[in-house]
Amino acid sequence: MSYDPATGAIGAKVSGQAGNNLVTRPDGSLYVPTGAATVSTGCGLSGNGSGSTPLKVATGTWPYPCTVDSAGGVVACDSNGVLRSEPRGKASMTSYFENRSYNNVPVPTSGLTTVDTYSVTVTNPDTCRPALVLAEQEVDIWLVVPAGGAAATGFDGDEMQYIRNTGSSTMSGVHTQHTKLLGRGTLAAGSSMPVGFGAGVGRGAANAYYYAIYFTLRVLLISL
Repeated sequence: MSYDPATGAIGAKVSGQAGNNLVTRPDGSLYVPTGAATVSTGCGLSGNGSGSTPLKVATGTWPYPCTVDSAGGVVACDSNGVLRSEPRGKASMTSYFENRSYNNVPVPTSGLTTVDTYSVTVTNPDTCRPALVLAEQEVDIWLVVPAGGAAATGFDGDEMQYIRNTGSSTMSGVHTQHTKLLGRGTLAAGSSMPVGFGAGVGRGAANAYYYAIYFTLRVLLISL
């Protein structure tokens, strides 16, 4: 408190320290202006929080044809009181290979038949959002096609190559290679799923046979 011995008046002693917003009004009452809390500004933040100088955040101009109301991202406060933006996009790609040998297995005389399959389990590394799954699958098949023989190759029921030996000698080490890039849907955040395909042969004739199949699978996961 303050005391004036000459007048006998008792009043409030207001600190003169910087940042103090308590004032004495002309009518002698104490008053703190609305929003007059002391704040520290910087890094795009301006104003002191008072009614005449409110706090403001410097913002940029929205440069996209869509509206900020419908497509704007989220800014959130973390457990330490730090502002954070939405999680960054992620993309990962993993390649898988396996070479298999067989004991001269006859090529089926029927249409393309799946004779072996290859599959791996992939996991979405993004724990926030689903990922688009793209699979590049490749199959290499080695065959022997005797004179007058024939064989078709492909995968997942899709015949992609047909070979016929019209000569008079055996064709050894016949090699076919097929590749496709396919979308496998979406994978939930942090979840796993199998991705694979089947190697096929068919339309065999004159004792054509296969003896090796090489599987290649490259899986691309994209989350944005």
